[in-house]
Amino acid sequence: MTSVLDQASVVAPTPAGANRGVRRPLMAVVAVGLLLVFWELVKVLVPENGVSIAGVRVLPRTDDGALPHVWSVLAALTEPEVNVAGARSVGAAIASSGLFTFGLAVLGFALGTVVGLVLAVAMQRFVWVERSVLPYVIVSQTVPLIALAPLVAGWGGKIAIGGYAWQPWMSITVIASYLAFFPVAVGMLRGLRAPDRAALDLMHSYASGWWTTLVRLRLPASVPHLIPALRLAAAAAVIGAVVAEISTGTTGGIGRQIIVFSQQATGDASRLYAAVLGAAVLGLVVTGLVSLLDIALGRYAGRSPGRKDRS
Repeated sequence: MTSVLDQASVVAPTPAGANRGVRRPLMAVVAVGLLLVFWELVKVLVPENGVSIAGVRVLPRTDDGALPHVWSVLAALTEPEVNVAGARSVGAAIASSGLFTFGLAVLGFALGTVVGLVLAVAMQRFVWVERSVLPYVIVSQTVPLIALAPLVAGWGGKIAIGGYAWQPWMSITVIASYLAFFPVAVGMLRGLRAPDRAALDLMHSYASGWWTTLVRLRLPASVPHLIPALRLAAAAAVIGAVVAEISTGTTGGIGRQIIVFSQQATGDASRLYAAVLGAAVLGLVVTGLVSLLDIALGRYAGRSPGRKDRS
């Protein structure tokens, strides 16, 4: 029985799996390079005052106050944050705040992943759970995050866990997990249902219980669906953390840094764009960490157990 179950759950390694770990970072670098080239093309081709048709602006302004050059943004990273001797540079400030947000985003991503996985397994196991929970899971994503963040912070301020008062960073983590759990729950649920009927009948014919079928068949089958969902969840966790920092006014994170630099961007928006660039890099880093999991589970990423290889 064990050997048959092994045959039902093992997926042949995919030769392309090892190349994905190298190809995707290169594609990300190329995408960033193309974005920077497009940025400078806009500066060259679009007039500084933008383009208006019948009094309606259809293309934005491209003067340095609205859209600085790429090299101006990079140069701003070396400028002192404040005009005080020994002050840290703008780049150091963005790196420090980005590290703070990184920790909160990772915590939110981990919490959201756990919640999403538990919900997916419960919905797959019990039909009544799916029918009662899934509609609310979908509707939850229609709530504007910028309005939800202050509510979570306000509710959290009235909570004490084990005698410890609720901290502002906890609200940011909860909001980040709120965005992260949805793609994990939906992607995992789809993956748990990926095996075809023949594979499930094989497990049933050998009197395999629900748990054995889950571990030996459904979980390996869910990997090709789970990995993309985790990437979306990682990016959503970063977005949730940054927006929550901006909405709640929490200091220390890159969201707050964006507010500070936007208030300083009267004649030169280089610092503001540098902070936004830092947030974008943060998202790439968190998403890149998920790629390590993709490499580790590469043997399952090509096709699902129980499905014929159509390549």
